[in-house]
Amino acid sequence: MADLTSFFRPNSVAVVGASKTPGKISNAIMRNIISSGYQGAIYPVNPRESEIEGLACYPSVGAIPDSVDMAVMVVPASKVVAAARECGEKGVKTLTVITAGFKEIGKEGLELEKKLTEICEEFNMRMLGPNCVGVMDTHTPINASFTAAAPVKGEIAFLSQSGAILLAILDWSATAGLGYSKVVSLGNKANLSEIDFIEEAANDPYTKVILCYLEDIVDGARFLKVAGEAAKKKPIIVLKSGVSQAGAQAASSHTGALAGSDLAYDTAFEQCGIIRATTMTELFDLAIAFTKSPIPAGDRVAIVTNSGGPGIIATDNVEDMGLKMARFDKGTLDEFRTNLPKEANIYNPVDVLGDARTDRYQYALNKVLDDPNVDSVLVLMCPTAVTEPVETSRSIVEARDAHPDKPVFAAYMGGPLLAEGAGILAENGIPCFTFPEPAILCINGLNKYKRYLDTVDSKQARDQLEVDQKTVKAIFYDVTRERRLNLLSSEASAVAEAYGIPVAPIVLTTTADEAVAAANEMGYPVVLKVASPKILHKSDVGGVKVGINSPEEVQKAYLMIMESVHRYLPKVVVHGIEVQKMMPKGTELIIGMTKDVQFGPLVAFGLGGIHVNLLKDVSFRLASSLNDEKVVGAMLSETKAYTLLKGYRGEAPRDMAAVVDVVKRAARLVTDFPEITEMDINPVFAYENGVSALDIKITIS
Repeated sequence: MADLTSFFRPNSVAVVGASKTPGKISNAIMRNIISSGYQGAIYPVNPRESEIEGLACYPSVGAIPDSVDMAVMVVPASKVVAAARECGEKGVKTLTVITAGFKEIGKEGLELEKKLTEICEEFNMRMLGPNCVGVMDTHTPINASFTAAAPVKGEIAFLSQSGAILLAILDWSATAGLGYSKVVSLGNKANLSEIDFIEEAANDPYTKVILCYLEDIVDGARFLKVAGEAAKKKPIIVLKSGVSQAGAQAASSHTGALAGSDLAYDTAFEQCGIIRATTMTELFDLAIAFTKSPIPAGDRVAIVTNSGGPGIIATDNVEDMGLKMARFDKGTLDEFRTNLPKEANIYNPVDVLGDARTDRYQYALNKVLDDPNVDSVLVLMCPTAVTEPVETSRSIVEARDAHPDKPVFAAYMGGPLLAEGAGILAENGIPCFTFPEPAILCINGLNKYKRYLDTVDSKQARDQLEVDQKTVKAIFYDVTRERRLNLLSSEASAVAEAYGIPVAPIVLTTTADEAVAAANEMGYPVVLKVASPKILHKSDVGGVKVGINSPEEVQKAYLMIMESVHRYLPKVVVHGIEVQKMMPKGTELIIGMTKDVQFGPLVAFGLGGIHVNLLKDVSFRLASSLNDEKVVGAMLSETKAYTLLKGYRGEAPRDMAAVVDVVKRAARLVTDFPEITEMDINPVFAYENGVSALDIKITIS
């Protein structure tokens, strides 16, 4: 773990390029450090000045008589490299490089950034930026940035790859009352990235939740490891932009980010316990929820409302999110029958009716919170002539305080009439929204995190698989020696067999007589197909013959395939004809792999054969996570294929254990051999006993 103490709790700070001119960024940084209440030594550096903001100014970092923990750089880009070297020679521990004009502007800037990074490595300095707003810690306190508004002290660590978004959020937060433990503008991430600051924030006693706005993740493997460990300690909520094609291009032009697969980000975040937000509003709604609410024991939600319509809307939204509407204990229902008006709905949602005053709300809410079958509660209020928002809000706070282990959220569906009551809830740490949907989204976020923690706590021992890596290495060596990228079907099948994946017998033959001998040995019926890495769609050129039942048919089919292929593609090199055993029909599945630039192999599972493109019934996981039965089982359960495998409409169940084993082995194969860039096993036939892979395509780099 990188030691980032000097960014957040430095004993001394030098501002290289400091200015006494109001309105300049270099002057704003000086003023912010001083006004933040920072108690350490501050050294402005500018050879043209003798004093800035009442502090002695030095011509260079080397001229400072004492040691310097952190240097904040605001000199022009052309002077940053020389200034960084001077800092290194001085023994400065950390650099915060505000200056822009590096890789975000193109090739020339990228070369300059490389030189800057090399100097940091030479002197073992850790660098934030370049092209960033700065760094803040409200508990030290220090504000080494050019923000217009200082962050309010709180429990949120906010990391942003966009300086503009960070500035806007801090300005908004000042009016919203949202507090931060620390704020970091990541900039170009030339030396330190979100990974380092997530790791630091996870161990920070003043931080309760970690918030990130990210445009890319470069070191996917390290991110998964660090974020996965950090999420065990504190919730991490990420808004990842660059989702659309246009958005990805914008991200690249903004900070030199490389756009990756959004599907891979979704999968990676889920694997390491990160809650993904889709909008800025959702990001900060979730932040409020995690700082103000306990983690619920489960996903059972109760709703208390004074209006039927909003209760129905909220109920629909609860179920759409995959949460459960709580079913009350018999004792709770009996109490409601006795003490609520007969017109009230005593089942979930509890409708206390439009004439409900504080006492009725208070009674219903406390009974719901007392119920052992309730994990979270949402209180809805619509303004009526008799509604008492202020008194009711105070009673909600009392009920929450009496049940501190259960999250309580509110949606006050109105404006000025409910504003004071909503303010009371917010002041007392109960998240209150105008409509139910964001409240339920927050409850869902809390439950996602709870499920991750449960998964971590119940991790099984990793399954050990017997595999034959030597055979695969030999096959790949032969393929690359022939300057090929695509394996023949027979080669791909041999690779799969080496990893214990059951494969329909297949043999490469170069004469009709060899084909007959192969067919006789494996038994009829068989399939014949042309073997050429240049022919992707064999059927289009007459390269496949199925349902062959005798030696004579093999001879005839062999000659017909060769003649047809040579007629359509006379210049294509043909390695021979592959003879494969025709297997009995089973449930058709696909197990595939594509490689993501950030996170590596991404494994797909779903319905195979013709169903792949038609139904798109596929679930994904990173290959690195598919090493125990529980994880693979969860992956399978997300598909319609899973329903078929369990037995559908009288069909016998398929061998689920064998399917799980094949997925694990495929994941192990693509993990062990990073040179595999694509793999499709389609179809895989699943039977009552066992499985059989029929068609395997593997591409290597």
